[in-house]
Order: sequence, then structure tokens, then C-alpha cells
Amino acid sequence: MRKSKVLAKWREGQFARFCGMGHVLPFFIRYAAHYKYDGIWLDMEHRNFDAREIQHLQALCHLYDIDCMIRPPTVQRTRLYRYLEDGAAGLMIPFVSDAEMARQIVAATKFPPLGNRGLDGAGLDCNFGGDTWIPDSTYIADTNRETFIVAQIETPDAVAKAEEIAAVAGIDALFVGPGDLGLRLDTYPEIDLTMDEAVAQVAAACDKHGKVWGRTASTIDEVDGYRRQGSLMIPYGGDFSLMNVLRDASADLDKMLAE
Repeated sequence: MRKSKVLAKWREGQFARFCGMGHVLPFFIRYAAHYKYDGIWLDMEHRNFDAREIQHLQALCHLYDIDCMIRPPTVQRTRLYRYLEDGAAGLMIPFVSDAEMARQIVAATKFPPLGNRGLDGAGLDCNFGGDTWIPDSTYIADTNRETFIVAQIETPDAVAKAEEIAAVAGIDALFVGPGDLGLRLDTYPEIDLTMDEAVAQVAAACDKHGKVWGRTASTIDEVDGYRRQGSLMIPYGGDFSLMNVLRDASADLDKMLAE
């Protein structure tokens, strides 16, 4: 089974490089791997992909040896572990609200004794049976060890329960979603919590239970600041930044045509 580059970094206490992708752009996978990224955050919560597109993109991630972390549009158990069967190295689950939900996610995505995932053994994750239909296969243990689960913390209630979520075995990281969390903090001013305080609470919960924490950032200075706070997961760069390439190229054309 392919080894996760992200988990290898995290287990050494190192920062894992993530970029984001929300469209079917095969070349982007090759570029991300070439430029030393460890993982691609493939967003299916807010973007639309069909099943075959996901399979093809994950096969390319395996080809170029880069982790694919899917943010799924569902928590339906068979859908979750099918993404893993198709080659995902990890899953980022939106709106994890409490420890019970975290345990349900682990149950769906990890094999016994850690969880209750269904066994097929014929997907890309196990070399289409090549790593399972052999004597003394270590596929079960390998899969539990080389896949990761990230719980998104996106509500004030989830922040309050961050420590109990972080304590769940099988949850590898907590990730603050500042867009949704910030929306709720702005909408309900009676909630006595700032974004900085929320991040600090999540960071403390993860530190106590030996888990990774992360959040998004808009600038490299923000990335550096959160990294210095102890975050090992701050996605930076993505396919939407291609807009900047066209912006700069168009500005160059404007300058040329004006001369």
C-alpha cells in the first residue's frame, strides 16, 4: 500500500505542505507534486465531481506520489470508505460537532479493531487486490496506519467540544474552518468568543491529545504565524490562484498595447 507523505511528516512533527483543488485539472496534480507539496485538498463539499472523475484524479495522485485528501459532500459510511478504496490518503470531514460524530466517522473509515469499515480489498488503495489476495497480507493494518482523518471545527459548539473531539482515537487532526466559524461568530454577537481564542482552544486541545491542528491562511505571513503557533497543516496555494496568472498576463498585455 502507498505510504502517506502527510502522515510521515506529521509523525516527525513536521509541517505538511497542502494545496487546494476544486476542479478537474490533471496537470495541477503533476505541478503540485513537482513543487514539493505533500497533499492536495480536493474539495467535494463545495465543488461538483462525478465518481469517475474522482477515481481518475486519485489515480493521478498515486502516479505522481502525492496524498489526496478529500473533503466529501456526505458522511454516509459506504461513500466515505469508497473514497479510501479509490485511493484517498485522507478525509477532511466538515462540521464535526462532537465526540460522538467523530467516533462515527472513525467507525466508517477504519477497519476493526479501531473502526467498523467494510472490507473489499479490490480498490486502488490495495493495488486492485495485489496487496490483499496474497498470503500474510498486511492490508488491514497498513490501511489503518496510512490513512488520516481531519475533523473540521466550524461552529462555536464544536470549539467548546474540541478537547473531546481531539481525544477520539482515529482522529488525526482538527482543522478550524474560519469561514463558517467566523460567519457564526459574526451572526451571534452574544457568543463571547473571538477567532483567535477559538484557534487557541483548538490548538491546546490538539496539543493535549497529541493531534495535529490547522486552519486556512491568506498570506505567507499568516502561514508563518500559525506555523509558529504549532500548526502543521496550513493549506497554501490552489487552482483558484490561477486567476492571478491571467491577471498578471493581462496587465503585461495592457502595458504592451499602450506603448
